[in-house]
Amino acid sequence: MFFVTLWRDRLKSIFGNDEALPRPGNGRASGGRASGDQSWPEGYPAEETTRLSRGLEQFLLTLNEQPACAVLDLCGANQANINYITNLGHRISSESILHSLDTIWNDPDLPEPRKIAEFVEQTFNYHASTFGGILVWDTLQYLPTPLLEAVLERLMLLLTPGGMVLSYFQADEKARVAPAYSYRIVDGKTVMLSPRGLRNREQYFNNRAIEKLFEGCGAVKFFLTRDHLREVLVRR
Repeated sequence: MFFVTLWRDRLKSIFGNDEALPRPGNGRASGGRASGDQSWPEGYPAEETTRLSRGLEQFLLTLNEQPACAVLDLCGANQANINYITNLGHRISSESILHSLDTIWNDPDLPEPRKIAEFVEQTFNYHASTFGGILVWDTLQYLPTPLLEAVLERLMLLLTPGGMVLSYFQADEKARVAPAYSYRIVDGKTVMLSPRGLRNREQYFNNRAIEKLFEGCGAVKFFLTRDHLREVLVRR
């Protein structure tokens, strides 16, 4: 319940007052696909590519030291991740935050409170303390603030004590549009990025904002990178 009561005030402290918070209704779909006239940002891979990921390496090493547990992958189901995690002796469940964002959150016929409730219940319909690890990837930055609150609250509820969250954040502070990717585990320290098109980015998190976002957790570890992604490993 600690996490449940603090998310709203924490996000307000990060993004400012209510007027500063990203809200739907500004003429574009919140976190949705960007319009077709947007150009691909410089420095972001436009083709399928692999990259070394120290965050993923640490996530998998720590996972491998644990008894068999369950992992939640929020980029949707792909056979590479299913095979890799199950070969380690763990179970894996897959959900697509971006699919839920497009089909539920951006439904113009639903009021915001119902959107939040349906998004959370349909995407995260699991018991508390189900997962020893959650692969969030780059999805948090596409969630508008009211939805981000509810998603973080539910993710912390689903984690076991000591469970881990791996999250990626785009490094470009000014970009309002960013490429979204699907992520496939190649080996213990390599991930393959497959472009999924441009999306409207709702949030930018600098290092201090990330620390505040997860300040109730046991540990937040940053991994230095030289490309467009910053990697963060959070321990519940």
